[in-house]
Amino acid sequence: MTIVRRHLIPLISGALIGAAWLLGLLPVPPLVSDAAMVAAAVVAGFPIMRTAGRALLARVVGIDLLVTVASVGAIVLGEYWEAAAVTFLFAIGHALETATLNRTRSALTALVALAPDVALVLRNGEQLEVLAGSVRTGETVLVKNGARVPVDGTVQQGTGTIDEASITGESSPAEKRAGDRVFAGTVSTGGFLQVLATEVGAATTLAHIVHRVEEAQEATAPTQVFMDRFSAWYTPGILVLAIIVGVVTGDVFLALTLLVIGCPGALVISIPVAIVAGIGRAAQLGILIKGGEFLETAAKITVVAVDKTGTLTRGRPVLTDVVVLNPALTRAEVLDWASRAEAGSEHPLAGAIVQAAAREAAREAAQGAQVTGLPEHITSVPGQGIVAAVAGRTVLIGNSALLRAHRIAGTDAATTLAEKLAAHGRTPLIVVLDGVVAGVLAVADEVRPDAADMVDALHKAGIVRVVMLTGDGPLVAQAVGAHVGIDEIRSSLLPEDKLDVVTGLRRDGHVVAMVGDGVNDAPALATADIGIAMAAAGSAVAVETADIALMGDNLLMLPAAIDLARRTVRVMHQNVALALVTVALLLAGVLFGGVSMFGGMLVHEASVLIVIVNAMRLLRRSGQRAERRARRRISSESHVQSPEKSEKSENKEMIRR
Repeated sequence: MTIVRRHLIPLISGALIGAAWLLGLLPVPPLVSDAAMVAAAVVAGFPIMRTAGRALLARVVGIDLLVTVASVGAIVLGEYWEAAAVTFLFAIGHALETATLNRTRSALTALVALAPDVALVLRNGEQLEVLAGSVRTGETVLVKNGARVPVDGTVQQGTGTIDEASITGESSPAEKRAGDRVFAGTVSTGGFLQVLATEVGAATTLAHIVHRVEEAQEATAPTQVFMDRFSAWYTPGILVLAIIVGVVTGDVFLALTLLVIGCPGALVISIPVAIVAGIGRAAQLGILIKGGEFLETAAKITVVAVDKTGTLTRGRPVLTDVVVLNPALTRAEVLDWASRAEAGSEHPLAGAIVQAAAREAAREAAQGAQVTGLPEHITSVPGQGIVAAVAGRTVLIGNSALLRAHRIAGTDAATTLAEKLAAHGRTPLIVVLDGVVAGVLAVADEVRPDAADMVDALHKAGIVRVVMLTGDGPLVAQAVGAHVGIDEIRSSLLPEDKLDVVTGLRRDGHVVAMVGDGVNDAPALATADIGIAMAAAGSAVAVETADIALMGDNLLMLPAAIDLARRTVRVMHQNVALALVTVALLLAGVLFGGVSMFGGMLVHEASVLIVIVNAMRLLRRSGQRAERRARRRISSESHVQSPEKSEKSENKEMIRR
């Protein structure tokens, strides 16, 4: 009803103004046309007056009060045309402003519209169509071709493709099979899936995104806080200035015109409309920005610190090499002792060794090479490796520092081989059994094909340094960093060391963004000026806590987020400058003559609309061609490691040497 009234009031008052003009052409008493003008001013001005009264009760001198005083004063002075025209323009300006502001919030509206109304569930062996909100956790949901996924869940059976652009911003549909995650609001573009519902209703990723975007668009940026304070003094100042001008010049109508001209409408709306549009556009790209404060800070980033594992690399390390250095042991035995020891370790590399051993277990079991049981005891040595007790024997797995600490002899061949593997971008792990070097394992984590493009795009976006932070040794870090094009590499870091690096960069005057997976490296993420969580889709914690959450697995969204933040801040500055220049020119025009009340209000409303339209430019899909070109480059690139291709011949040659 409020929207309807906002549109009806300008129409009714405009009709009355038109009627007054027609009556003025007819041989009727001027009183009749004047009455129509007054009626138009009352119709359009009453809502303005009511808003001004409510603001005064809250001790706020707002724009509506200035327009109310000016229009009432114009009627008292007999300037009925000016009163009607000013209130009419102000009312129609509000109606247009509301319509265009709703357009800037289109991203949020589109997100809400993604939530499906119904779901197809399997209950008692029957397919039932139920309300999406009534689906229970643990139920099986059927997703057919063309249907919208109603819940977050895991694929149990079937294969298909899902358009996840609404969540991750990725333009290409993702292939889904048993074990893969799917998200509410995404659309099936082919196949048939049976999905186990894990999150429903308000617990879905889509619901978290809508909640976050809604909060972010309402959040106040530092620049907006300043402008609000400025407006709180500016508007009463215009009122006082008008009184002074009226007293000094004796021209009451000039003072009333000054009230209209001085309305800071464009100034008040210049910041929030840009923030709403910028955050809305980011949401369309699969980038969640926590609020205007973080949007402004992101625009000032000078250094990006990137965690290697899970960010520059896929975070799924695999075993690439098993080199035996003790002739008394077989390859299967070295791998088995290592996997038994690593079975009690929480380190990401341990899983790669355990999984590789499990794959080979069936082939080697017949030869009696397998040792049964789990480690009796395990000790993790940060930055070095582990020491485990397995079946009454002692197993060490780690780097050369671990071997030196335990005074292991005869390590030259193992150390040389480890350095060679590390130079190829692999993480070497030396295995020692009962004080004797058994062999060397190598684990590799595939570098993301878009990592180099991301670093290049960050440099083009104005980032002066990209720093890689990793717990890997210097040789592995150098191999990955050189392939990706990193400016600065910090290796062999513990979590507290990464925190120190970020703190040091900030101390040097840099605005630092720390990029991680939203869970690990929490101290560094929290200390950075901006904490950015990668691949946050499906992680409610990352969506809620990260300053910026990149929902998809596309590294190119990081420079896109920074570029969008900088464009948004530029629009904010443009809007403020436009509003201030407009008000200054109008005030000068009034004081030195030539600008009427009607003309001033017309220019004022035009400036408001220009400010909104300028902000709406952020909603355009700029930069998409460049992103598509980058994706095409990514698909044709090779990566630094190839876990499927072990350099066995080189390793053997190294051993012979």
